Amino acid sequence: MTSRERLRRILRRQPTDRIGLFEVFWAETGQRWRREGHLRADETLEDHFGLDLRRSSGALSQSGKLLDLTADLDVGETVLEETPTTRLVRDGNGAVLRWPRRSGAPEHVDFLVQDRVAWERHLLPRLCDRRSHERRINFALYRQARDHCVRQQRFLACAVVGAFDLMTPVCGHEHVLAGMALDPAWIRAMADLYAETTVELLSLLFAREGLPDGLWVWDDLGFANGPFLSPAMYRELIMPAHRRLFTFAHQRQLPVILHSDGRIHALLPLLLEAGIDCLQPLEAKAGMDVVALAREFGDRLSLIGGMDARVLVTNDRDAVRAELEAKVSGAMAHHGYVLQVDHSVPDQVDYATYRDFVDYGLRLGTID
Repeated sequence: MTSRERLRRILRRQPTDRIGLFEVFWAETGQRWRREGHLRADETLEDHFGLDLRRSSGALSQSGKLLDLTADLDVGETVLEETPTTRLVRDGNGAVLRWPRRSGAPEHVDFLVQDRVAWERHLLPRLCDRRSHERRINFALYRQARDHCVRQQRFLACAVVGAFDLMTPVCGHEHVLAGMALDPAWIRAMADLYAETTVELLSLLFAREGLPDGLWVWDDLGFANGPFLSPAMYRELIMPAHRRLFTFAHQRQLPVILHSDGRIHALLPLLLEAGIDCLQPLEAKAGMDVVALAREFGDRLSLIGGMDARVLVTNDRDAVRAELEAKVSGAMAHHGYVLQVDHSVPDQVDYATYRDFVDYGLRLGTID
């Protein structure tokens, strides 16, 4: 069974030869393992470990975007301050973000757009200008990923950013969440515009370059203790945008994989109603128990992740095996599981630890 066939069946919760395999690595992890001689100079971590699932672009970052929904594409980034560990930049949305020089998400510092008036004055006209649509699409990046996956028979998920994760770097979590309470029509309008623009860009991309195998959507809806927003606010303000994007994918027979960090259990019934087919990465440290989730939702929802990265960081291989033994069987009960840690693999993890994690995990997840 090829990776492409395997993932297609896993996302439909149909029997396969084994569980799937996916991972996200810190850039520093690959650099360390390459220095230590575990990888060839021309070899990617994805190919080295034979990951079944690939994405058309990497994790959220300043570069490598498939779709660029920055309002002003011409202004670029202005560096305001540099230190040995960070870069403070103002981007084309007028947002000031502090980026780490290592792998990681940016710190939100300041925002041009903090309310409806600033949104409508500074960003809305640019985002509504369809003449910029083709410039917003990295056709070559998608083509390269698609050609690679076709050659290797890997499952390709076209990766885009969801409405909530598009708004928060523009306005900041505090202003978005305050807007939900004080000016919900503004938040709904922003979310709807981002979803509609994403659909228009994907339509152009797929018409020119062909369809992927699925749609991957980044949208971090929670933190360690729960969702950023209540289920009622999600239903009213964000769910329509999600439904628009997910319906677009389903109309093309593309399953939807949602990436959301944090404890979002309370939103899962509505996310299923909106149309997700799979959830990733299931942060154990935020209380997202992969076995319990499989028990409650496994007949309707495929799962990726849930293996506690904190255990791998110990490099105690007996503890890593115990983590796998405790979770793999329950996670795969409905045939819809893909092995991954619950977040990116940091460079504290030894190559031998991760190699054993993959080999032992797939052994446990192989169907006799």
